[in-house]
Amino acid sequence: MDIVMAARQYISEMIRLSGPGMKIMIMDKETTSAVSCVYAQSDVMQKEVYLFERIDSGAVREPIKHLKCVAFLRPTPENVQLLSEELRSPKYAQYYVYFCNIISKTDVKTLAEADEQETVREMHEFYLDGVPLCSHLLTLNIAHSYGPTFSIIPSVFRRSLQSIIAALLAVKKRPSIRYQASCRDARRLADEVAKAIVREESLFESSRPDALLLIIDRSEDPVTPLLNQWTYEAMVHELLGIKNHRVNMESVPDAGIVLLSPLQDAFYAKNMYANFGEIGQNIKELMTEFQRKSQTNQKLESIADMKNFVEQYPQFRKISGTVSKHVTVVGELSRIVSAHNLLEVSEVEQQVAGDGEHSQCLNAVRRLLQQERITDIDACRLVMLYALRFETHPNNDIHGLVQLLKRRGTGIRLTDAVKAVLDFAGASRRQNDLFAGSAMAMTKRFIKGLKGVENIYTQHEPFICQLLDFLIKGRLSESAYPHVSAQAQQGVRVDNIILFIIGGATYEESRAIYLANERRKTSANAPAMLLLSTCMLNAKSFIDELISAHSCAS
Repeated sequence: MDIVMAARQYISEMIRLSGPGMKIMIMDKETTSAVSCVYAQSDVMQKEVYLFERIDSGAVREPIKHLKCVAFLRPTPENVQLLSEELRSPKYAQYYVYFCNIISKTDVKTLAEADEQETVREMHEFYLDGVPLCSHLLTLNIAHSYGPTFSIIPSVFRRSLQSIIAALLAVKKRPSIRYQASCRDARRLADEVAKAIVREESLFESSRPDALLLIIDRSEDPVTPLLNQWTYEAMVHELLGIKNHRVNMESVPDAGIVLLSPLQDAFYAKNMYANFGEIGQNIKELMTEFQRKSQTNQKLESIADMKNFVEQYPQFRKISGTVSKHVTVVGELSRIVSAHNLLEVSEVEQQVAGDGEHSQCLNAVRRLLQQERITDIDACRLVMLYALRFETHPNNDIHGLVQLLKRRGTGIRLTDAVKAVLDFAGASRRQNDLFAGSAMAMTKRFIKGLKGVENIYTQHEPFICQLLDFLIKGRLSESAYPHVSAQAQQGVRVDNIILFIIGGATYEESRAIYLANERRKTSANAPAMLLLSTCMLNAKSFIDELISAHSCAS
């Protein structure tokens, strides 16, 4: 179930079907993001695609009649309208039209009627309705999923449904479906996916039934998005923000936009899930290699030396760029960690989210709230974590901590987030005991604690780890996570698990899925896993989402 491989094959096939000759590729906002995440522009250009345009940009394009046009679009009413206008006055010799999801017969008829000059040579569906970030992860890049009362916005519901169907068709699975019983939207989405599979039976004919789709809501685990992160990819997203593999570092001199793509950066691919402490050492080794190579290559005493230098130069230049990029990124992460005292903040977060005793947690949070170096968002997330953990504790002081936030000058928007997170995912809304943890989880934490102090920052394990573990072992509660159909398949071995999270996933959860897939290499019984979600969260975007939905309700 490699979603990136499926996407690359689709794109290659689109271009192949258009035949030889110079081409332009026309996309929309979503398909542009999808293509850019699985192919470097230079790689696409090698396939004779030399121009890239957005159909929804509003820009006037000049006719270039000797070009073929490969159009890859979402089958939305807006895109159908724009493409119809394009076909009525074609700017290119031939059109090869591909949609990233199922297009209605009505829309096909509309396009056929617009193609008066018969320039369309091909029209197909290639199922890529989302942005594949890596082999096991696909996101919709939808910033806000929730409306009033934290119910999913109708347009997001439709888009989620479409994306799930496309993903299932891409990986050729016809799964059994389970959902979070406490979430009405999860049930509705599960029901609609089941209906769509029946309705589009012909498309699913060749799909295998050896999979399970589990749909849950972010409210099952509000803790994971609130924690500081200490593995490379997750940490970059938490402190700098990643979108479609791009990191905006324009605040850092001479940095600009940095590309962190596992497909195009071997060092990043190897280290994206490594702990922060390891990254520095690995960059040092990369620099040592670079210095060694540069010293060697500077000795150009013979023709053979020069020939070797020329042959090695592309790789030499690549290593140089890689070293510089990662030194810049890690340097900025280190600066932020130091400036905002994040080691201490994270230690208290782990204590609160783990098994810290109430009075110790309360005192630790109070102490940090009085430090000027702590940012407002870090202060807020500490109080939110405390509120989630000790909401039902008889001696909790949530009110007192909110007052402390106000006294330190934290804006009302952030202080309101404390109530918002309890309304969204407080004890009465969650169907799991998020903080009790299983005996296995407690044992893991104990073992981690024995390994060394650096692990105090990574003791937390996302709730989905426990959820998926129960699912694999056939012990996931049928009442809490029922099947859509009456044929509950308890105890049946699951070879492939597709998890969809309404409201966003985190890179910590993505790492958990990656590690689960790695176990498959050594264990024949381990299922393959794929994570789909409406967006990729960090603490800031999660808090923004909560505040946005909460303000709609108030």
